[in-house]
Amino acid sequence: MDLFGHINNVAYFKYAQSARVNYLEEVGINTADPENKHSFAVANSSCQFKAPLFFPGTIKIITTTDWIKNTSLQLSHKLYDQKNVLAAEILDVLVLFDYATQKKLLISDEIKSKIQG
Repeated sequence: MDLFGHINNVAYFKYAQSARVNYLEEVGINTADPENKHSFAVANSSCQFKAPLFFPGTIKIITTTDWIKNTSLQLSHKLYDQKNVLAAEILDVLVLFDYATQKKLLISDEIKSKIQG
């Protein structure tokens, strides 16, 4: 937070990270399972800041999938403040990754259908 009560721009990415982890958990990618070395790695993340967020306040994040390819997908996060004003749009490109072998993986049809469902 800065002197004017604005939430720091780095926090927007942290909010998107929380939304991303929740979204992936819902489609069956458990990012916290130490036995499963398959997860999505962030290949790119960008943000268009639209309006400031203030403390105290609440936010709402809506996450959708823009596209899915063989090994990657793009998520869009829209962050809204407590007055339902769009504060930011964040795009994440994720790659399915095997952390044990350090290689990209194909996204299975099962995972694709859960994401598209």
